[in-house]
Amino acid sequence: MKRVINFNAGPSTLPLSVLEKAQRELVDFRGHGLSIMEASHRSKLYEDVHNGAIEKMRNLYTIPDDYAVLFLQGGASMQFAMVPMNLYRGGVIEYANTGAWSKKAIKEAQIQKCQVQIVAESSESNFDHIPDAHFSDTCDYAHITSNNTIYGTQYKCFPETKAPLVVDASSDIFSYPVEWSKIDLMYAGAQKNAGPSGVTIVIVKKSLIENVSEDVPTMLRYKTHADANSLYNTPPTFGIYMLSLMMEWLEERGGIEAVAQYNEEKAALLYDAIDNSDGFYTGHARRQDRSLMNVTFNIRNKDAELEAKLVAFCEERDMIGLKGHRSVGGLRASIYNAMTIEGVQKLVTAMEDFRKAHS
Repeated sequence: MKRVINFNAGPSTLPLSVLEKAQRELVDFRGHGLSIMEASHRSKLYEDVHNGAIEKMRNLYTIPDDYAVLFLQGGASMQFAMVPMNLYRGGVIEYANTGAWSKKAIKEAQIQKCQVQIVAESSESNFDHIPDAHFSDTCDYAHITSNNTIYGTQYKCFPETKAPLVVDASSDIFSYPVEWSKIDLMYAGAQKNAGPSGVTIVIVKKSLIENVSEDVPTMLRYKTHADANSLYNTPPTFGIYMLSLMMEWLEERGGIEAVAQYNEEKAALLYDAIDNSDGFYTGHARRQDRSLMNVTFNIRNKDAELEAKLVAFCEERDMIGLKGHRSVGGLRASIYNAMTIEGVQKLVTAMEDFRKAHS
């Protein structure tokens, strides 16, 4: 069996043990004679998987009881619209613009004719840092993107706000402990740290979703899904099953704190290789704001030809997904929870061999 080392930004690599367990259970799920993909979402068989996934998430992430855990669809892109639909109260909503996904979230709020204010942004330096954001106490909600996949920046500490804080955590959910006292709503696509694409996670304070405009369609109301335990309609059952397996894997790894330490170690290996390359490699993000999930970098003077050669060089060594996002170019190594330290070390070795050959 061949397995490449997958540095793609998403969908991303999954643990081999998770894939192998899903493979074993694919045709005959735990002796029931059918695949979980075939099971009715109203059956006890599936409901046990569904509720087990929620329970594991709550335990791992220490989610308080007054927060609802929702499984939705449409990705984070749907949440860009659903958040203002459910939380806008006719006042002002405030955003920190830290890159492409923040910009898309802002656009969706503007489409709905919400009054939007951008309180901080880093576009003037091509989004290479997390700007200081001072949100007002009276805005309807404040919105941040915790990790920016394209530019490789990440919040190291969430802002203190009196207004509800909304966090798009699509690319770093479950990768470090969070303080729920600071967060009122967190959303994320699953396809980076929580399973395959198709499941959208929303963790929201229940009191925040009680009063919603009657103009909001039923399926786009958080309360609809909270009241029905995310079973109002057919959920993405196989994706939720895979998410449950990912939560088991996190438990086996020692939980969120242990995984966070492992992520620190992986990122340090790669950033040290960049910083100690005598200028051959240069990181895009400022050091204090560097992402532990997406390491973005260039080769001296942003040499696109050499960068393409490095991508090909690594592909020959069974490492894929290192080409930077099309909007910014360069190189990017995504090292989510499931990426091993051995995979990162192999990349570091290849980068050093390539540097020696082209210095």
